[in-house]
Amino acid sequence: MSKTKFEFTDNVMYVKGVGPRRAQALEKLGIVTKYDLLTHYPRTYENHTELTDIADIIPGEIALIVGTVIDIDSHEIRRNLTIINAILKDKTDEIKLTWFNQTWLLKKVRAGTRLLVIGKAKYDSWSGLEMNQIQSFTILEPNEEPELGITPVYPSTAAITQQVFRTAMKNLLSSMPKLKEILPQKLVREQYLIPLDSAMRNIHFPKDYATLDAARRRLAFDELFLIQCGLMLIKRQTRDERLGISHKKNGALVDAVLEKLPFNLTGDQKKVFRDVTKDMEDKLPMRRLIQGDVGSGKTVIALLALVKTVQSGFQGAFMAPTEILANQHYETFTKLLDGLNISVGLLSAKVTRTKKLRDEVYKKISAHEFDIVIGTHALIQEGVTFDNLGLVVTDEQHRFGVSQRSTLEKKSSLVPDMLVMTATPIPRTMTLTVYGDLDVSLIKELPPGRKPIETQAVTTRSRKKIYDFVRAEILAGRQAYVVCPLIGRSESERLADIESAEEIFDTLSNGIFRDIPCALLHGKMKPSDKDDIMEQFHDGAIKLLVSTTVIEVGVDVPNASVMVIEHAERFGLAQLHQLRGRVGRGAAKSYCILISDTKADVARSRLDVLESTNDGFKLAEEDLKLRGPGQFFGEAQHGLPDLKIADVFRDIEILIQARDAAENFITDDDNLNYFASLRQNLAVAYGDKFNQITEA
Repeated sequence: MSKTKFEFTDNVMYVKGVGPRRAQALEKLGIVTKYDLLTHYPRTYENHTELTDIADIIPGEIALIVGTVIDIDSHEIRRNLTIINAILKDKTDEIKLTWFNQTWLLKKVRAGTRLLVIGKAKYDSWSGLEMNQIQSFTILEPNEEPELGITPVYPSTAAITQQVFRTAMKNLLSSMPKLKEILPQKLVREQYLIPLDSAMRNIHFPKDYATLDAARRRLAFDELFLIQCGLMLIKRQTRDERLGISHKKNGALVDAVLEKLPFNLTGDQKKVFRDVTKDMEDKLPMRRLIQGDVGSGKTVIALLALVKTVQSGFQGAFMAPTEILANQHYETFTKLLDGLNISVGLLSAKVTRTKKLRDEVYKKISAHEFDIVIGTHALIQEGVTFDNLGLVVTDEQHRFGVSQRSTLEKKSSLVPDMLVMTATPIPRTMTLTVYGDLDVSLIKELPPGRKPIETQAVTTRSRKKIYDFVRAEILAGRQAYVVCPLIGRSESERLADIESAEEIFDTLSNGIFRDIPCALLHGKMKPSDKDDIMEQFHDGAIKLLVSTTVIEVGVDVPNASVMVIEHAERFGLAQLHQLRGRVGRGAAKSYCILISDTKADVARSRLDVLESTNDGFKLAEEDLKLRGPGQFFGEAQHGLPDLKIADVFRDIEILIQARDAAENFITDDDNLNYFASLRQNLAVAYGDKFNQITEA
């Protein structure tokens, strides 16, 4: 089953020690080819550089021991459970070794066999010192010296032991030819990087910790550098190859909207609008991300930009992630643009429910009877065409994938400007990695009069006191939210004592709030029913809204002053901050109360951090620390390949160095041909995934 010529694309079953059966188990870990196995990096390392005498073993701690087997036998306890026991002896003492269901050992290990064993021991009052958590063992020849060193620990499953992983990896590396450099030698020297081949071998089996650090730095730099090159290339190609729309300077229409606003722009808003204005008046397509905390006023900038494109004779599109948010933007825009001869259309699932109405709206869009079209993902459906789309705005951009934004962009023969916005503050480290192809503007300053939301984490023992407080707020003329993580409960959730929205609504509406108008809102309801409930809550007819996270984004009810979040440990930090942002939108002092009995350290840390600050950017950094970068954005939202070894939080210095190097590399025309050829060889270094970010 072996193959003569080494190919990275070979199936992993051709690695010695794997075979078809183990290849199936490895596939569950995403390992299909030899390349996949090579880049399945260790998750941590164990220091196995020193042997421990059996007499010096500390129960509960990892120990590396060498001894001679003086006895071995097996016991079938019941069907499918056989225990193998061996007594291992060194010059100081002896210990019992225990394996489960590994009867093949009886053919390999017998009295007189020398073993190198790694594992945790425990002390049993009946049998004495016993090691039944054996991580790995090696059979030694009679006079063989044990091989000590830093031992890799791989992400694995029960079907593939660490010993199997290590053996397969050693066999792969021994059969692998020397890796060619993929980076220019000049760059390798400038960045003080070790050779790629050395890095790849030492990341798995390092000689010492200094070599391990150098190997990891090299591989992390490569990964981040290649991603940054791809992003820079996209930015360069957009600049050089895709001429966009040169909008007119701000005129009477933009001035009229500024006059109609019931407030003055903050300093940050003015600065960001200057950035947007400059971009839109340039002949190159605008590609700008606006980051702004909840309530910072991003929508106003979007409105002004849309009016600017209308003033220049173009249409504008505004894509929101939910029906509720699209409707609210439509109402706000219609009100602010009243009397300015700008037509605003709404395109959502509700509007397109009947063919007659859908065709009518589509016709008005293509005939330019609507200057600005606000909608949900319905905007990118087949059949929607614009006459001359000049600007695309995407709100809550992390809710849309790259392909969805791109589809909306292509709804016109022109190359429209693009403005993306998010109320999820993104740490600088993530911005450098994910949005390297976009220009970024920040709105950190909140509008005058916005009061900080008082946040408090409490246990369920305070629940009665909390709901007494909520009732008092409602009787004083306010409104309140109660958010729950579940709609209903499964059997496992009942066992975990997690109450659902349905149960909490039933308890509250028939208990302390029985004389107060209450409603239940969740994602499984009909869109029309959800819209009706939100409209009643917005108008004040409903005073208490029990909901799931469907109200997380884009619900604006200034009269709501209290947000109660049940089982707050079930939510992420960014999500909790978004939910908190649903209150504090009016003149009244507002409160966010987090109810949780969790003892888990990470969950407790989230709640403590939320209590301590209202600054979304600080929270984003803390969220990245707590969760790590892997799932910060969720599955493939940004279209980049997963980072296999780099950590954008821990490796911020490497990231900045890689970004600077990529910027210099891509701006040099002589390097573009090299980069093109580099892409052809990336299957060896990083796989075909890299093409995802270099195909502009």
